Order: sequence, then C-alpha cells, then structure tokens
Amino acid sequence: MACIAYLNKFSAPNALEILSAHGEHEVVRVDSDASLEKSFDIVSRAHAYQCVGARDEVPASLRVSTEFLSRAPNLLVASASGSGVDVFDLEACTAAGVLVVNQAGANAQSVAEHALSMIISLYRYIGKSDLALRKGWSGSRWDFMGTDLAEKKIGIVGIGNIGTRLAQICKNGFDCEVFATDPNVNEEEIARRGAKSVSFERLLRHSDVISVHTPLTDLTRNLFDADAFSQMKEGAVFINAARGSIHSEEALADALDTGHLAGAGLDVWDVEPPPASHRLLEGLNVVATPHIAGCTSHSLENMAECAATQLITIFSGQLAPRPVNPEVLPRFRERYLGFFGGDGLDELSTPRL
Repeated sequence: MACIAYLNKFSAPNALEILSAHGEHEVVRVDSDASLEKSFDIVSRAHAYQCVGARDEVPASLRVSTEFLSRAPNLLVASASGSGVDVFDLEACTAAGVLVVNQAGANAQSVAEHALSMIISLYRYIGKSDLALRKGWSGSRWDFMGTDLAEKKIGIVGIGNIGTRLAQICKNGFDCEVFATDPNVNEEEIARRGAKSVSFERLLRHSDVISVHTPLTDLTRNLFDADAFSQMKEGAVFINAARGSIHSEEALADALDTGHLAGAGLDVWDVEPPPASHRLLEGLNVVATPHIAGCTSHSLENMAECAATQLITIFSGQLAPRPVNPEVLPRFRERYLGFFGGDGLDELSTPRL
C-alpha cells in the first residue's frame, strides 16, 4: 500500500520490527551518504518520509524544503523521530498538503531528568568538584558549598510534555514553586500541569532557575537575548534542553562572565557539536552536553515505537496522534484518497483522519 522511506535509521531497531509486521507497506532506507539521484529515486515514490528532527544530523538537501517537496510528488507524511521538527519547512509542507507529525512525549521523562540533573549539578558544583579532584585538589570542602534545590522558584518556558514532567518532579519531589509561560496553554491547564501561569517578564524576574522546553520557531528564536538575561534574577541558573538558537550564546556568555547569572546547563547549541574553543565551554559554571537529553535506551525505543505505530495508524486511515500542522488535514484527506481511494478502507466512506 504505502511506501515508507526512512533516512539512515530509526531511533531504535524495534521500529522496523513493528513495520515488518505490516507487510502491505514497502519500507525503504534512504542513505545520506548515497548520491542525491539515488536518494530521490526512493523519495520520489515515497508516501512517508521519516528522519531525525535535529537539523545538524540531516544534510540540507534531505531536509523537507520546497525544493525537496518538488521532487517528492507522492509525499503525504513527514515524520520526525523526536519532538523537534527543525528539518521540516512547515509552511511548505502545509502548502503541499503534507502532514507533519512528531513523537512528542516519547522522550519527555528522559529530557526532564536531564534538565533536572543539570540544575542539581550546577547547584552542588558537581562538575567543578569532580574536575578539582582529578587535578589533585586538597583544599577545604567549603570551596564547593552549594545550595539546595528544595523550595526554589522554577520557571518553565513551554509546558508541553517535557515541561509538564519537569514541573511535576520539581513541585512534588523538591517542594518548588513552579512558574510557566506558554502561549498555547491556558491558565487552568497550566495549573493542572503543576505550575502557575505567569507572563514571560514575571518569570524572568522571579525564577531562581529557568528551564527552556519550547520548540524553535520564528517567535522563540533568540527569545533569550541580552535584554532577557538582564531581567533574570541575579545568581539565577539558565537551562536549555530544547533547541539551540532560542538563546543568544554570546548574550548568555556575557551574563555568566559578569556574574549576573550563576550558571547554565546547555544540551543544545547553534552549531552541534560546538567547537572546543566555544566561549561557553571556557568556564566551570556551564554544564555542557551534546544534545543527548532525550537519548536513553528507553526513550529511543519509545520514540521508535511511536514513530512506527503512528505511520501504521495514518496509513490505516485513522487520525494521526501527533500532528504538527493540523490545518493541513482537509488537503491531506483529499490527497490521501487520491492515492489510495478505498483500498484498505473498505469499511469507511472516508478515512477517519
């Protein structure tokens, strides 16, 4: 029935095991090291295209752009392996009638735990004291006297699956007061998720820790600039395990160098991986990781399962569980029926999409 193309590999092998149980679909690998001609021989007949959502892991020519779509006339679905969809031009996909889906929530626990570990590492000088011991330190323990996370004020920017999980952990596990700002979630729902809805400006001024869990969009790009960092509490900690470019790296480095901010935990970068000479890697008040917050054995298997089952669901004529551009659904329905008609949907007059 459907031709499902995937770039290089799924996040875990179980995705192919799940898809293989549905032999009516053709599943084909696209090799990013192969020639573009060979890659688009596959993409040109694909109804679905699955790839990782991090832009630095996908060659520009194999990101879903207007040009890509012009060479993929059969494409109905573009699926990201995680929650981020940086490699998909959403406007172009919508215009072309292509449904974009992600696996939002599949790695929420892993990313929330990673953000929490960064906060605690900074508060307790774990990285700094570890390095000192390895260099033969023999001073006073009070050199590394930190502070407790308990009862701190935590500000969360973006209270989706990951932000919600972090809010619950901080509130229930550490008795923290949690603030959140999210234009897509109303005040009552934010409260249900464990936080108090506040404006972005109030969150900046009152939070001891700010953790970013929002997608990278035109509205969030450079959201944390020099002005935003200057409004944060003196001695506050900044965490970003969402996407690079949501914060200005130079502005953050300035805020850390002046001592206005006490520390930062960064899992995402403008360029990934960042060069060893990067300014934010010079000091000991930054906990740095290479975009691994969502990479645990459990989360990768969960993402793979979610991706495979969502594709099967879509090509069974049912509603996609995690659409990113739901406004495309009417056009998507038309194109879906144009390709498949009632094949595989005998019991339905139209797909339940």
